[in-house]
Amino acid sequence: MPLLDVHNLTTYFFTTGGLVKAVRGIDFAIGEGETLALVGESGCGKSMTALSLLRLVPEPGRIVDGEIFFAGEDLRLIPEDEMRRLRGNQIAMVFQEPMTSLNPVFRIGEQIGEVLRLHKGLDRQPALDAAIELLHRVGIPSPERRARDYPHHLSGGMRQRVVIAMALACDPRLLIADEPTTALDVTIQAQIMDLLMQLKEERRMATLLITHDLGVVAQAADRIAVMYNGLIMEQGAVTTIFTNPVHPYTQGLLGCIPRLGEKKKRLAVIEGPPPGSLDPAAPRSFLDNCPERFAPKRGQLPRLHEVEAGHWVRCWED
Repeated sequence: MPLLDVHNLTTYFFTTGGLVKAVRGIDFAIGEGETLALVGESGCGKSMTALSLLRLVPEPGRIVDGEIFFAGEDLRLIPEDEMRRLRGNQIAMVFQEPMTSLNPVFRIGEQIGEVLRLHKGLDRQPALDAAIELLHRVGIPSPERRARDYPHHLSGGMRQRVVIAMALACDPRLLIADEPTTALDVTIQAQIMDLLMQLKEERRMATLLITHDLGVVAQAADRIAVMYNGLIMEQGAVTTIFTNPVHPYTQGLLGCIPRLGEKKKRLAVIEGPPPGSLDPAAPRSFLDNCPERFAPKRGQLPRLHEVEAGHWVRCWED
């Protein structure tokens, strides 16, 4: 049985401008020690999927349907106080901008220590000692000194390592990493991803990696779920998706990757308005222009079908 098993997850925003269907009924599962990458354009619903898993959808959003089974228990049905105990303890999240996760008026060691005091019941000094050890573990030099620093004293890469240390403080079974390398230079990106992969292997930690960087996916993920406008278009093993993409949207994403030796070749263009557009005058969506096998029919979208073992594509059955 997978550690995380999600069925028909549906999250809508009831705005004054209209109904925004951020997540439109998606299914996926992650086993222990496995990394699933959720990829797609900005605005396609990746981050809202993560917030839905944690029941942190902001107003006026609401989870309207679906099941979120974690270790066999549906997270939608448990009381809020129990959900608070799970967050940061068994399920942890690394947000895409570390400065929004760190309190600017508290020292780094105090913030990591607070997680340990809250979830593990440690006293102040043992929690601080454990925080210093975590800073050392994620590769921050002079951790004793850095534990006394404030967030603005650190570089972007070091702040991201602090956020990872906070997320891993309670040895979670599931880590949700939302664009963990955004706004970092290429060298630091590689270091952060190497760190996450190393910690995952050591701890047998399941990981949901949310990103639009297919290079990161190729390096770190076991499976990929390709998302467009709140729906999963294609899902399968990394090697399968990269070598044999079936859905036109997946092919379009892969066609957007610059390749060495092809400087004169134009990159692919994904047609249609941005995902989640409320403008009634907006052009037809990408799916409306797809070949008949993938396009909507009579207002209905095709379901996911298994085209080969473990490889699922949203298309009409042949």
